[in-house]
Amino acid sequence: MDITVDTTLCCGAGQCVLLAPDVFDQGEDDGIVVLLDPAPAGPLHAAVREAAAVCPTGAISLRERP
Repeated sequence: MDITVDTTLCCGAGQCVLLAPDVFDQGEDDGIVVLLDPAPAGPLHAAVREAAAVCPTGAISLRERP
């Protein structure tokens, strides 16, 4: 799985950080998403998929590897 985030779309809701704190963080000043791990290990994939699904602005994009 490869993850990209569009920081221009992020509204700082923080759902991604709550669901996958090993993969996402928030900037201290603006709350905008910070991608910590663009290619997380398999055990994190379910949480990352959920984070992308609940992102209110669709700022998280996933690409599944074959």
